[in-house]
Order: sequence, then structure tokens, then C-alpha cells
Amino acid sequence: METDVRLCRLLAGMLEGAWLERARAHPGTPATSPGDACDCALCGQLPSPPQRHLSDYSWRRSNGLPLAVKTWPFRQELDSVLMGGWVWNRSLQDADTGRDFRFRYEDDFPSFLEYKRSARAVDIAGTALRIEKSLAENFSFNGARALISGLFIAHKRSVDEYWIGRHRQGTVTLPQSTPLDFATYSMLQMLDCEWWHVGPDEEQWLEENLAVLALSRVVDDMVDARADAVTGEINNFWLASMPTHDKAVLAACVLAQIKYICMPESRGVLYNSTLVANTAAWMGLAGRHAVWFDGIPSGLAPTDDCLLCDLEPNSCAGLLTSGVTLRMGCRPRVDTLGPAAATLSERCRTTHPQAWRLFHQELSVFEALHGEWHGDVDPCWEILRRTYVAAVVSAEAHRAGARDIQADSAPLGTSLFHVLNVGTPGWQENTVLLNYMFGCAHPHFFWAAQRFAPTAMGGDWVDG
Repeated sequence: METDVRLCRLLAGMLEGAWLERARAHPGTPATSPGDACDCALCGQLPSPPQRHLSDYSWRRSNGLPLAVKTWPFRQELDSVLMGGWVWNRSLQDADTGRDFRFRYEDDFPSFLEYKRSARAVDIAGTALRIEKSLAENFSFNGARALISGLFIAHKRSVDEYWIGRHRQGTVTLPQSTPLDFATYSMLQMLDCEWWHVGPDEEQWLEENLAVLALSRVVDDMVDARADAVTGEINNFWLASMPTHDKAVLAACVLAQIKYICMPESRGVLYNSTLVANTAAWMGLAGRHAVWFDGIPSGLAPTDDCLLCDLEPNSCAGLLTSGVTLRMGCRPRVDTLGPAAATLSERCRTTHPQAWRLFHQELSVFEALHGEWHGDVDPCWEILRRTYVAAVVSAEAHRAGARDIQADSAPLGTSLFHVLNVGTPGWQENTVLLNYMFGCAHPHFFWAAQRFAPTAMGGDWVDG
């Protein structure tokens, strides 16, 4: 555990230094250097962001809405979409590997700290006592690693609150931009993510696992860039000092990896191999992430010659080491959809004919990557009808109703979350379809949510 302890100490110092440098910067400091403009095709696809303010994100909830079907019965503190997403990821991963390598009490670590935001929902003293007693009875290296990363997260939250609190009091004026470069951002996010997704000891330091941990935070940042810019979040890559081109490549890596995870050859490679895709699907149903608020474009761009559509699948294993080469090519399609996907297509053609052609096309691309889909038609159609299909209709109407779709995603997630949590025989198939439709299907809602307009930062540590 010596490496983990040293890493925790190093990153705590880096975090404190980043906040101090940010506080000393001029409020008008741009997030990227003036000379970083790029005329490459990828940067040319970046959206033009609107100005946002804290009041635009009043629909965000840190504690989430309660699940209609309990993920873990009789556990009030785990009874929300926000925590359910983490539990769901654990269920997906352990069901694939059969390892179940963490003791049950170790699952209390995240709930103990995360629910500082809604302390009335948690028996703090009881949870602390349960952890202390269990630590004395059962010990594992993965549990110790979770504790170490938990110490970092506790420290990070305290540092974040301190500086954002000073900003709100007016004793410092924080710019929206941050001094993080790619290496610092990646390391901070890796340990942040490890708190929720501690992998097996033999996989912990593999470059593939580290890339997955980093990209799982990038996908979160993609759709929250504008909210983070006004709340004060420090470790969002779109607020960092990296060149805009590097940010665009990072985001493209997320799309390439989501496509790769749809393919049969990706399954079972790593314990955390599906983490980015699971996160992508969860974000569309959590009601807290701005997938359907900031991600819906004004108007639909054509799919022909779409650079993002033509992005080829890639595991992005060398992201933090040797590098990644992204390639473009013609998208594969199946000539005939499988029975389940064909049923989804027919329902769309009947109820939303204006969105059907695009919906059918994306299903054919998905099955070409994934193989015939064998998921649950009824719940998946209900989810897609109120998210992806509704968002396509909204985009055609120049974002009309986008906020309503965003607000509806939270109750939708609370009522149908169980179909993504080992609730039905096709639960994994449901997840992989939603992951593709939310993350990679045209018009690329995750991509469209990126960038932010320089405005005043309000400061809000609860949702930041």
C-alpha cells in the first residue's frame, strides 16, 4: 500500500497548490492560452456554448431522487439514483467476473462520505461504528485502498468547500479557469474515481485500468462543463489550462471507447472495462448531469460526413502512457435489425415519425458493432422515448422542451433504474444499448454539452 499512500499525499499537495494558484490568478484569466486555437476537423466540430448562471441549474440534486425499486432493501442512504449508479456499476462488474472481492462493509465507505451532502438520510454514528467493527474483523488490500482514496476525497471536499466559501464571502475572486494540465488532471481524477471503483490488486496499475478511470471522469466532465464553470468545480478538463485541441481529443477518446465497449471483444478484459459505458448510461438517468439540458443542440446536423459518427472504436489503453491514435472510417450498419431492435424501431416510427429515420439508422449501427440486441423492449423503449427520441425532436425544434426532458430524466431513472441493475435477464443488454444511444448516437448529446462561455462564477460546493 506504500504506493497508494505516497500517491494520496502527493495529490493532496497538488490539489492545494492548484486552488492557491487559481485564487491568485486574475479573474479574467482564460481557460486556455490565447495561441491554442486549432483549425483541425475535430476542433471544428466543437459547439458554441451559451452563457450560463447558477439559476440555470436549479434542477440539479446532489442527493438524487429515491429509487422506486430499492437497489439494496432497507438501506435508506443507498436509496437514490445518485448512489444507485455506483451500486449498479458494482453489480455490473461483479456479475461479469464473479469475484465479489470487496467485503460488504467496504460499500459503506462511499455512502458515509458522499451523503455528507444529505446527512439526515444517514445514521452517521451507526455507519462509522459498523465500519470500525468490520475493519477489526475483516481486512483486505482493496478495502485499505478504498480507505486511502477516501481520505483523499474527504480532504478534496474540505479544500473545495474552503475556497468556494471564500469566493462566496468575497474574500477572494476565483476565475472559472483552473491551472490544471493534462498530467495533473489525470492524476487527480484517477484517485477521485478510484474511491468509487477500486479494481483488483493485479489490475490496479495496468495502463488499461488507469485509462478507464481517467476517461470515466472525462465523460462526467463533458456534460457538466458549463455547470462546473459556474459552481466552481476545479477538476473539470474543460476548465483546465490544456489546449482546446487536447480537450477535444480527450472527449473524442470517450466516444471511441464507448463504441469499443459495445463490441463483443471488449467484454471481460478488465474488472473496470465497462465503467465508462455504465457511467454514460447512468448520467442520462440520474437527473443531475446536463445531458439533456446542455447537450441538445439547436438543429440537427447531417449525418453524412459527420466526423464524430465516423470515429472508429478504440480501447484507448495508452491514453496515459504511449498515446492513442484515433481513426475515422465509414460506419458499419446491418441490413436488417434483429427482432427486439426492430420492435424499438417500429414503435418510434409509429409514435415519433419525425425522429424515426435517425433512430432506425443508429440502431443499425449499434447492432453492427454489438451484434443482435437481446434486451428488454418495453422498459428500454420507455427510457429512449423520454430521453434520446425526445431529445432528437427537441433538437429539430431548436431546443424546445430541453429543460423538461432534463427534469423528466430523474423520475424516469428512479422508476426504471431496476432494469439496469440485474432486475431482468436482459439487463446488461439494456445498459449497453443506452450507453451507445446516450453517448455516441447522432447528434452526439455528450459532445454538444462541452465548452463554456466566460461568465461570473457563483460558487456552489454542494453541486460543484
